[in-house]
Amino acid sequence: MIKKIRKFLNKFRRLDWILKHIFYMLLGKEDVIWELNHFDNKVNKATWEQYEKIMIWAKKCKEDSKTIESEEAYESSENPIVQQGYNLLKKVKDEFKEKYKYLNNIKILIHVPSCEISPAGFSLFNNLIQSFNYLGIQTKALNWEEDIEYFLDEFKPTVFLTSDDSPYLDRINWKSVLNYKSKNNLKIGLTASLMYWGNATLNDRLKWAKKNKVDFYYSFEDKDYLLNREEYKPYFLEGYHIFTIPFGANPLIYYPIPNIKKDLNYVFITSKTLEKWRRFSYIEKIVSKNSGFISGTNWKICGPNYKFDPEINRFIYARAIVGLNLHIDLQIQWANELNERTYTLAACGVPQLIDHPKLLYKEFDKDCFFVGDSPKEYEELFYFILDNEDEALKRTLKAQEIVFNNYTTFHRSEKFIKEITKYFWS
Repeated sequence: MIKKIRKFLNKFRRLDWILKHIFYMLLGKEDVIWELNHFDNKVNKATWEQYEKIMIWAKKCKEDSKTIESEEAYESSENPIVQQGYNLLKKVKDEFKEKYKYLNNIKILIHVPSCEISPAGFSLFNNLIQSFNYLGIQTKALNWEEDIEYFLDEFKPTVFLTSDDSPYLDRINWKSVLNYKSKNNLKIGLTASLMYWGNATLNDRLKWAKKNKVDFYYSFEDKDYLLNREEYKPYFLEGYHIFTIPFGANPLIYYPIPNIKKDLNYVFITSKTLEKWRRFSYIEKIVSKNSGFISGTNWKICGPNYKFDPEINRFIYARAIVGLNLHIDLQIQWANELNERTYTLAACGVPQLIDHPKLLYKEFDKDCFFVGDSPKEYEELFYFILDNEDEALKRTLKAQEIVFNNYTTFHRSEKFIKEITKYFWS
C-alpha cells in the first residue's frame, strides 16, 4: 500500500516531505510537524528582512565571477584563508586535470533527480559528473524527465549509476537497458541502502537486482561502517561488491573568494526536513538572537519554487563569520558519513560550528572545527568564535588544507575509478 502511495505521489514535488508528513500524522506526531513548520517564526526577523538583498547580491557576484575571481584579485589578497585556498585550489586542479583520460573504455551515465525531488541528490550527483569529466572520464547526466534509450544509442555508456529507490527505478526502461547490456559491456550500479519507509525489503530488492542483472552497489558511506553493520551482510552474501564514494567538496564550485567582507554572523544553507528536526534545538537560540543567512528547500522565505544553486553559495559563505552545521541522528549514532556541508564550508574557508557526528575525528583532526556536544555547548561556542578571531582562523586554515589535500570530489571520484577499474577491467 505504501509503495502505491509513493508511486502516485512521485509526480508531485517534494515527495519525501509529503510522505513523511503523512507518516507522522498517522503516528500522532502532528505537534512535531507543527513545530518544524513554524520554526521560521523563531528566526530573528532581520535574517528574513535581508534575505532577498543578499540573494540579489550573490546572483550578481555569480554574473561577475570572472572579475571577482580573477588571478589579480587572488594574488593581491592579504587574507590568509584566501591565499592558502587559492594555492591549494590550483594544486588540486593541476593534479587531477584529465588524469584518467586514457581510460577511454569507461563512459559513465548517472541518473540525476530534479532539484525539486531531491536537492541533496541533485547536488551530489552533479558534483560527481563534473568531477569525473574533469578527471577525463566521459560522464553524462540522465536527467529526471529524459529517456534512457537516447543515451544508450548515442552515448553508449559502460557504467550506469542510479538509486535503489522506486521513484528512480520506475523511471527507467529496464527492457531497453537489458537489451543494450546483452550486446554491450555495461555495468549497472545501484545505491546500497538499508530498508526504510516506502522501500521494499532488502531481500526483495536483491532479488530484483539479480533479475535485472545489476553488477554492483555503491554508497556514500564509510567503508568500515558498511562492513561492520550487520544489516549490510545480505549484499555481500549475494556476492555483490559495494564501492564507496564519500561526500567531499567540489573544487570547481567551492573555494574562498577574495575581497569580500565577513558581515554575516552565521550562514546556514540546508533543507528543512523532519530528519533534522531533533537537531534544530542546537541552533534555536542562536538564530533567534542573531541575524544571519538561512536558505534551502522548505524554508518559507525561499518559497515553493526554490531551486538550489551551488554557484552562488560560495559568495554567501565568503560573508560568513560562522558556518552552522548539523547532522541527522543516524550520522550522530553511527560512524557512517559526514554531510557534504562539512567539506564545502571547510573548502570555502568558513569557521565551522558543528555538532558531533561519529565519523568526524576519523576524517579531521580535533582542532579543525568547533564541536558542540549539546545545544548549550553549541551556543557557547558560537559566541566564542565571534570573540576569538585568531583561534577561528587557525582552525579554519587547518580544515581547509585537509579538505583540499584529501577530501575533494576529485579525490573521491579517483578512488571510485580505481576500484571499479580494478574490479571489472583489470
